Amino acid sequence: MGNQIRTTILLAVMTVFFILIGQMLGGRQGMIIALIFAAGMNFFSYWYSDKIVLRMYKANEVSPQQSPELYDMVAELSQRAQLPMPKVYIIPKDAPNAFATGRNPEHAVVAVTHGLLRLMNREEIIGVLAHELAHVKNRDILIGSIAATMAGAIMLLATMARWSAIFGGMRGNDEEGGMGGLGLILMSIIAPLAATVIQMAISRRREYLADATGAQFAGRSDGLASALAKLGAYSGRLPLDAHPSTAHMFIVNPLSGKSLASLFSTHPPLEERIARLTGRAPSGRADDPPDRRPRTMEDRGRAFWDKMG
Repeated sequence: MGNQIRTTILLAVMTVFFILIGQMLGGRQGMIIALIFAAGMNFFSYWYSDKIVLRMYKANEVSPQQSPELYDMVAELSQRAQLPMPKVYIIPKDAPNAFATGRNPEHAVVAVTHGLLRLMNREEIIGVLAHELAHVKNRDILIGSIAATMAGAIMLLATMARWSAIFGGMRGNDEEGGMGGLGLILMSIIAPLAATVIQMAISRRREYLADATGAQFAGRSDGLASALAKLGAYSGRLPLDAHPSTAHMFIVNPLSGKSLASLFSTHPPLEERIARLTGRAPSGRADDPPDRRPRTMEDRGRAFWDKMG
């Protein structure tokens, strides 16, 4: 019920943004057009947002014959979680990452990148898959998919507002209530930032819950903790060409290597997520023995790359 309420609030807030931008672009007429557009987007994003995201990343559905080990891991974890078997997709990207999407558990999709399958061991892959199935179990996937679609549309409208201000002679339609060129430019900056803030409010808390639930599904937490450490180490070396509107859907922020994008990160700090999974403090203490396992994401990442030579 909580996620249903959050989904309703999200759609309402995003609709208000659409109407405001429409009003600023074209006064009353623009506001009416934006309201109709928002209603259509709400319907479209509920039914098709998952397909949009999968197509955006050129994800390919795989069968048990095409990827038997991956398929078996998802099937086993789905049974443990008492979930219907989701569709399994592979994203043809070298950067390790993963996300889940779909409007409900009966129409769920789990997608992992080729890089994740190549760089993670079995226990780490199980940890990542369990985390994504936790999003399905907790019914996070609909709100995440809708947020991606709506945020992308708001960013598109903001871009249109900016170009309208530049090529429209920097004039607003005062009689219709439209905003002048300076206001349009200001709105084109504020709107995508506001959409990102909404994504952050939705996403951060649910990642902690998915980590904890996923560890229960996997039967242990160290696989996911190790995977998060590796994902943190690789994020700057193998960046994923991801759209900001979908960043909140991935298990780790795909934009973490980009300083401006990471300023508005939709994910909680990896160090804190790993600490919660392992039951250890996010940073080492002075009295820790020198041979103790690294605790922070940076330490874990450094140790991993040292092993890699």
